[in-house]
Amino acid sequence: MKGEVCQRERDVPRRGHLISFEGMDGAGKTTQLELLAERLELAGVPTMKLREPGDTPLGERVREMLLDRKLKRTPSSELLLFAAARAELVHRLIMPAIEEGWIVLLDRYADSTRAYQGYGLGMNEKTVEAAIGLATEGLKPTLTILLDLDPKKGLRRLQTIFDAIEERSTTFLNRVRRGFLDIARREPDRWLVLDAARSVGELGKNIWKRVQTL
Repeated sequence: MKGEVCQRERDVPRRGHLISFEGMDGAGKTTQLELLAERLELAGVPTMKLREPGDTPLGERVREMLLDRKLKRTPSSELLLFAAARAELVHRLIMPAIEEGWIVLLDRYADSTRAYQGYGLGMNEKTVEAAIGLATEGLKPTLTILLDLDPKKGLRRLQTIFDAIEERSTTFLNRVRRGFLDIARREPDRWLVLDAARSVGELGKNIWKRVQTL
C-alpha cells in the first residue's frame, strides 16, 4: 500500500536512496513504480512507495484542492500548496526512511514543480527554487526516472475526466515536457530518460538494470 513500508525486515541501519518518477500524466509512472517495488521486495530490499502530493493527512487534503477543477488559484498559491505537501512528506516519511537505509520510490517530486510551475506557468526560477529548497532542505533523488511521452498521447491513455491540471492546454503541456527534458540534460548523471511509448516490460527491464547499479 502507498505510504506503507513494503518490506519489514531491517538490516544494519545505512543510508538509503530516493528514486523519483517523473513525466506527463499517462506516461506510466505509477505502473513502473509498482513494478520496480515488486522487484526490490523480491530482492529483499526495504522499500517504501509514496506519491506527491499525498500520503500524509495534510498532503491528501492538498491533493484534493489541487485536483479540484472548480477551485481557482494563482500560480503562486499553487506553488506554495505543492511546497506545503512536499515538506510534510519529506520530513515525516522520506527522510526517516532514507536515514534507516530504505529505498523510497516517489511518484513525482521537486522536478515536477520545476517543469509545471516553472516551465509550464512561467514562474520565476529563483522563486520556484526557493519554494523547493524550503520544502526539501536540499534532499535530492539519487535517481530520477523520466518517462517521456507526447502530451496528446498521454491524455488519450488516461481516458478519464480531466482534473484541474490535466485539462490545461496542449501548449502548456508541451512546455512542461520541454522543461523535464531540459532539466534532465542539465543533470545527466541523476536522470534516466526513457521513451514511454515502449512496452511496459521493456521499460521495466531498463529501469531495473539502472537501479541495480545503486
